[in-house]
Amino acid sequence: MKYPDILVAEIGSTITKLSAFAGMDTARPAFLGQGIALTSVSEGDVTIGLERAGRDLRTRCNVKTGESGRDVEFFAVSSAAGGLRMTVHGLTRDMTLKAAREASLGAGAVVVYTTAGAITTDDASRIKAHGPKLILLSGGVDYGERDVIVNNARVLASMGASEIPVIYAGNVATADDVTQIFTDAGMEVFVTENVYPGIDELNVGPTRAIIQEVFARHIVTAPGMERIKEMAAGPVIPTPGAVLSAAEILYHEIGDLVAVDVGGATTDVHSVTEGSEKLAAITVSPEPLAKRTVEGDLGVYINARHIIEQTDGAVGDISDVTPLPDTESERERIVVLTRWAVDLAIWRHAGAIKVSYGAYGKSEIVEGRDLTRVKYLVGTGGALTRLGGGAEILKTIRRDPHKRKLLPPAEARALIDTDYIMASAGIIGRRHRDAAAHLLMASVGLS
Repeated sequence: MKYPDILVAEIGSTITKLSAFAGMDTARPAFLGQGIALTSVSEGDVTIGLERAGRDLRTRCNVKTGESGRDVEFFAVSSAAGGLRMTVHGLTRDMTLKAAREASLGAGAVVVYTTAGAITTDDASRIKAHGPKLILLSGGVDYGERDVIVNNARVLASMGASEIPVIYAGNVATADDVTQIFTDAGMEVFVTENVYPGIDELNVGPTRAIIQEVFARHIVTAPGMERIKEMAAGPVIPTPGAVLSAAEILYHEIGDLVAVDVGGATTDVHSVTEGSEKLAAITVSPEPLAKRTVEGDLGVYINARHIIEQTDGAVGDISDVTPLPDTESERERIVVLTRWAVDLAIWRHAGAIKVSYGAYGKSEIVEGRDLTRVKYLVGTGGALTRLGGGAEILKTIRRDPHKRKLLPPAEARALIDTDYIMASAGIIGRRHRDAAAHLLMASVGLS
């Protein structure tokens, strides 16, 4: 029987996993095994799926999960409540709105509506219709524009949505006015550092941290999550935020990388790279070191039909896709969907070189994410780690014949998170950073 020091639950939209680890304070921490079960939201309690995953871990991996006379830390990440739905509002689309959106996605939120510039009454109606659980208001460099930001705060405060908390991450000079407006409207407001404090300067970390704190409160909307929160040694954080944290840990070990997480509902792409110095000189707006994009229409189970539509029928009819494929034909169908999901998601994540016409004639500019310095492509998620062929899928990303898309180079090395622990390592790394790095390196085959 194996005895863990740490158990990590990952409660996803379709699958619940329970991973066990030992030796956190030693030179060689170990992954002991992983139990899997279907997530049980439809049964009215996510702990049912967690208990089944625990039984799977005990019987299949011989890991003790109950009382053993040992202190066992329990952590949890989740996307079972559908993610934290947010609306994001900035002053300019290419600056403060983009920075605010980067902070939101990096934290693991689901951005359902955005605005740039003055928020109108029509915008306010659309915001309420989307039913966000959190609003992020940004705008202006520090000590810059004030009037539009204050007006936006007034419009948001007048919506009659006092139950929705607000994060203000804009011009520091308007923080007191904005706080007072929301407080008078009975709305909870969190004030943090500006996401875009100066020209070509991003500061998304503080906002990401607050979003994850709010998520920890929101996640109890999934039935049974209150019990999970009580069990956990720390906050329950969004699964995508944990995966991005793991990607950042790996970056400090191996260098520039892209991690692709193919799931049943979405495909997330996480890149940690500084990009090319040459291309940075013609980039129109700054990019964060760590970036996440989420493709909500590219899931290989819940959103399989959307992938089929994106490929103009090239995938064929895949009407009998299952969350846990048992037969070879079912696995083959998921692999085909996964190949397309990876290809489409990375193309959407990557920026491009475009032609601009100005006072001095034609010139080239870079818009979006530069992936040309990426050394490693890391595959995670069940579709890439459990069905076989994941490395080959990553190696065969469609190339751009016009050489305009800033894709990873063809020689980038494909790695698979064979233990399927990136999310677990991301949350473990909050308390055991060195152990998390070791576990990740072992999982991708580089230890």
